[in-house]
Amino acid sequence: MRGRSTSSEEPAPFDIRVFGDPVLRSRAANVENVDGALVAVVDDMLATMYAEPGLGLAAPQVGISKRLFVYDLGDGPNAIVNPVISESRGEWTYEEGCLSVPGLHWEIIRPKEVHLTGFDLDGNEVSIEADELEARLFQHELDHLEGRLLIDHLEGDIRKAAMRTVREQFLGLL
Repeated sequence: MRGRSTSSEEPAPFDIRVFGDPVLRSRAANVENVDGALVAVVDDMLATMYAEPGLGLAAPQVGISKRLFVYDLGDGPNAIVNPVISESRGEWTYEEGCLSVPGLHWEIIRPKEVHLTGFDLDGNEVSIEADELEARLFQHELDHLEGRLLIDHLEGDIRKAAMRTVREQFLGLL
């Protein structure tokens, strides 16, 4: 999910994959082992997220088809492995952007509250009741793990116009 801060001076360890890259449309595989290699990937994902700037970043966005995402909503970096949303409630409309469709934003309707479970990098189970922006971030990153982009949440003429813009900008098609 795209943030509003400014980019850092250091180059990002990963390139962000953008609309048109097949990895963004594939369901990511479960992480089988949390080891030093995965921790190193998480560190590089966080550095990439901060450099872009973003609030969250899913592994497929850097070309890694694993069920993992990182995020920071201002209280420090976090990583969630094999996340699942088991409950959702309410409705909240918010202008949402994405590092994989940079420069474009749309009002997206999503559940206002979610219950997310998964694991941290120490293998401990994580259970989070999230509301508003945190809930939206979790849903956005899980969409990436399922091969969905925010544009998939648009309907009708808004979706048609968005797809035309995205195709022109990222695929060079008319």
